Amino acid sequence: MSSSTEGARTASLPDPNAHHRFWPSRLPRRISPPATSLWHNLVVSAQRYPDKPALVFFDSVITYRELHDQAERLAAHLRQHGVQDGDRVILLMQNCPQWVVAHFAILRANAVVVPVNPMNRAEELRHYILDPDARVAIVAADLAGELLKANSEVSEAERLRHLVVSHYADTIGPQAEIPPAWAEWLGARHALPTPPGGTASSWADALACTAAAPAHNRGPDDLAVLPYTSGTTGLPKGCMHPHRTIMHNAVAVGMWTNSTSENVGLLVVPMFHITGMVAGMHAGVYGGSTMVLMPRWDRELAGRLISRWRCTHWTNIPTMVIDLLASPNFDKYDLSSLVLMGGGGAAMPQAVAQRLLEQYGLRYCEGYGLTETAAPSHNNPADHPKQQCLGIPFMGTDARVVDPLTLQEMPQGEAGEIIIHGPEVFDGYWKRPEATEAAFITFEGKRFFRSGDLGRVDEDGYFFITDRLKRMINASGFKVWPAEVEALMFRHPAIAEACVIATQDAYRGESVKAVVVLREAARGNTSEQAIVDWCRENMAAYKCPRMVEFVTALPKSGSGKVMWRLLQEQETAKAASAA
Repeated sequence: MSSSTEGARTASLPDPNAHHRFWPSRLPRRISPPATSLWHNLVVSAQRYPDKPALVFFDSVITYRELHDQAERLAAHLRQHGVQDGDRVILLMQNCPQWVVAHFAILRANAVVVPVNPMNRAEELRHYILDPDARVAIVAADLAGELLKANSEVSEAERLRHLVVSHYADTIGPQAEIPPAWAEWLGARHALPTPPGGTASSWADALACTAAAPAHNRGPDDLAVLPYTSGTTGLPKGCMHPHRTIMHNAVAVGMWTNSTSENVGLLVVPMFHITGMVAGMHAGVYGGSTMVLMPRWDRELAGRLISRWRCTHWTNIPTMVIDLLASPNFDKYDLSSLVLMGGGGAAMPQAVAQRLLEQYGLRYCEGYGLTETAAPSHNNPADHPKQQCLGIPFMGTDARVVDPLTLQEMPQGEAGEIIIHGPEVFDGYWKRPEATEAAFITFEGKRFFRSGDLGRVDEDGYFFITDRLKRMINASGFKVWPAEVEALMFRHPAIAEACVIATQDAYRGESVKAVVVLREAARGNTSEQAIVDWCRENMAAYKCPRMVEFVTALPKSGSGKVMWRLLQEQETAKAASAA
């Protein structure tokens, strides 16, 4: 490269401090979080606000004093049943008060939380027993059978030896308005299962423990949580998060969202997922706010809970907001208490964001992060958000866009891989030194995590997602980024949701296919060909879906993200079968 070319390239590189112009004036650019364990946050809030509601579940309330005391007793029970410092303990249940109690009890016992997706089946659960070497699990009664099935498929020496089993109904009051479809699920009683060669305790028996909990000895660098990433290939990998990485984002999220102890947050994003765990639960406990828990998404229940408990903050995924706004009962709900709404996982359609602004004065603030970055590594400033944008690098964070192959920084506006350096970045993958080494690079003398996401940065320092690094369609040499096509398709008035995948094409190699969910009013009077024709009129020819398939629903993960990989695998298998 000539010197003149190098000069032009350097001149066009993004200014890593450009976003400082839009930084909230009331906030520092980096913070010094408490040099204590996460358990200490609950101790402090319980001392400050002993009688304040910490958790709301349907019609029942648990105060901060009760949350603290229950976690203390459960921690003592865990130690009685062999949980030692640094041991990994499985936590398997939907959002409920017991999840929060169990999470803090594990931390109180100087152990490590292994949060597991409750949608997993036995074959998947087997990995969460074996990989973290777990011997104890805290599990919801309706999921215990599946966990024990997985347990029976591992060697005797590697099996779980103790279960604590809870029922959702134990924390639901008599006046609860339960969605009819959930009544049997939430109200069902299950016999206490016992692992072969092991023991089991009911939730009530565990909380009746009168022994003393062990002396708490965890510090900032001790392992606290081991959440697993789904990954693109192979088995999920455990992300090692010490107390300090979670602590940083728990504190920073509260500051960023202008939170106080008077916050009332709606927690419907699953807490087994890093966003619900950190931005919802840990930020809430640190600040002493009230957390209104939902075990699953239901738009009518969400509308009632926001209205009844006067929720002020709601972290969500855009599909939830879209669903609530589409409710035939929407006019009955009072959302006027909401002061901040945001989330991530998918782009918020511009039309929906505009409706929130016009009807409620709410600017939807999108954020971005991964399991490896303890949720937010980027967030939109509440006063200066950009729509369908990841936001700016979070507190204390340096993020860049580099060429995935050469690892050289990309010019402003050009797509490359997003890399992240900051206090929220995990320590590495559990028992995977090779994967850990591959996940990090040294850039400008600092250790950066390779996100695997493609994005670009604009002249203001705001980041925009392009796509997953490996989610690209190569159509006759043209690179098609599915997220871009999906964003364009969202503008069609008949389309509620769309997922773009690759389909085999004898001529082009690959072509674009769209799996589409139509809005209810459009069903029966909109054809696949009509969607194709519209796309041809609204985007470049090489991006246009050659095929459109209508479905009633898109498959979603436990955290609500569209499982595009599953659809891609199904399409690939279909093509192989036809061949």
